[in-house]
Amino acid sequence: MWFKLNSLRLPENYSKLMETYPNALSFRLPRILLLFAWMAVAAHAREVTVRLYSNQGPERITLIQGGKSTLVEAAANPVRQAAGPWRAQIPGKDEIKLPYPLEIRARGGRLTLTIRVPLESYVAAALAGEGAGFRSDQSLAAMAVAARTYAVRFQGRHRAEGFDFCDTTHCQDVHFSAVTERLRQAAEATESELVWFRGSPAATYYGKDCGGSTEDAAMVWPDQKAPYLVRHDDPYCPRKEWRSAIRRDDLGAALLASGIRPAPGDSPAIVERDPSGRAVRLRFGASIVSASSVRFAAGRAYGWSSIPSDLYELRNEGASVVFEGRGSGHGVGLCQSGAARMGEQGHSYQQILAFYYPGTALGVAAQGFSWQSLGGERVRVTTTRPGEDRFLVPVADRLARTAEERSGLRWAAAPNLKVYPTVAAFRDATGEPGWVAASARGSAIRLQPLAVLRSRGSLDSTIFHELLHALIESHAHAGLPLWFREVAAQYLAASQPAKSVKPGGAPPEDTAFLRSPEEARRAYAGALERFTALVEEFGEATVLGWIERGLPPAATAGPAGKP
Repeated sequence: MWFKLNSLRLPENYSKLMETYPNALSFRLPRILLLFAWMAVAAHAREVTVRLYSNQGPERITLIQGGKSTLVEAAANPVRQAAGPWRAQIPGKDEIKLPYPLEIRARGGRLTLTIRVPLESYVAAALAGEGAGFRSDQSLAAMAVAARTYAVRFQGRHRAEGFDFCDTTHCQDVHFSAVTERLRQAAEATESELVWFRGSPAATYYGKDCGGSTEDAAMVWPDQKAPYLVRHDDPYCPRKEWRSAIRRDDLGAALLASGIRPAPGDSPAIVERDPSGRAVRLRFGASIVSASSVRFAAGRAYGWSSIPSDLYELRNEGASVVFEGRGSGHGVGLCQSGAARMGEQGHSYQQILAFYYPGTALGVAAQGFSWQSLGGERVRVTTTRPGEDRFLVPVADRLARTAEERSGLRWAAAPNLKVYPTVAAFRDATGEPGWVAASARGSAIRLQPLAVLRSRGSLDSTIFHELLHALIESHAHAGLPLWFREVAAQYLAASQPAKSVKPGGAPPEDTAFLRSPEEARRAYAGALERFTALVEEFGEATVLGWIERGLPPAATAGPAGKP
């Protein structure tokens, strides 16, 4: 989301708000549970913008949000925004359903779809595109750190075009619709960890298969020379061999299509290699062509498996050129094939990263802490102090069970409560200010030190509120509006649910929370009044059932009668 409503914040003018909006705030929640979107806007959030369908945007899409379908066509030159969640149907492609803020514009007769995504969600999507085949959790964790560090280091790569990253291998191959619970957990387990070099995030390049020898970055990108991206032997890479035969005329045609004009019909020969053994330059008669240009030209014309890497021998056989080699991709940085084998052999993700990025340091502000996971009946607790924080497991289990009983929903996956050892560690890892008690994203709930929450008298209420948000979000209908999801959690968290003295007007638009503090307060008060009026009119069970079914027209119009 553009803003985060389910972080726990206490406004300075809380008492005045209670006097001004006694009915709207009559849930009598603990002070720490009062939420306002305008506060969330002020909090620093780690987010990236990603363009979907980067290779070729669609000419039209059907956008579905809040039960309404809208045809958006590039010919109409639209500018449209959706706060999320939303669905999009695109001719010839699978339907996509995402909860992230979406912006649609027209450019060159095509639609550009750009989403704003929390960094950790982007990391999980990168794992779906780049690392879903890892069998070892340690290999997957190493890949998560590499993908996160790459995103932080190169954020804004497409800034001139209005977004940070494309969704292809030009940046990182991301698949938001293919994220699994395992991939989310890999991102959560390494949350905020980066690979550092001399105080800056490292350029954590990675590739599919180095062929047994990683490449020096300066040989591929002269401006990326770095001591941690140098050539070295990789004993973990399985050194899979490949063979490819391309007709000489076809290879010449591919080069010509890429703007390279070799001598017609000439047989190529390797005239220069680099220290890793990769071809650097090829001769075609009197023409000298870089090996990478030959590989890219063949890849664009005949598929990227036609010449998988520059680590090869070649020979001319009749009318064809035969390439025999190892590896796939540029070979710089982390070798995914080698990392997979390292994990399967028992190496930790820290050891994997240290091997492929030698001389770097791994960590966040809370660097050096050792995280341990404690399992419960319904929850997981991750902490650096298992002895002190173990009591949280039965407490959170009880509250998770209460959340199920109160809402009628069931946990599909165990939520993970991550307890940070210091307020500074919590702040640096989440991007939230120190006065925020907790932060939830998906099934991950991040908490300040438990001693801090206890001193405020808000431990149980904070955890219960965040568990309700996580449970509601895991079941929320694709079109369920933001105001309803937020107020549903507030309603369920209240020990004495409010009773409305007003019929309840039309619910606020999500954008109402973004305009000003005063408008945000009015929008939140209106949402509370609307929700409680709906409960009185339709009954609690019916209204809570809308979490999964979506809202009927009567719930989104003005003062409503039963349908």
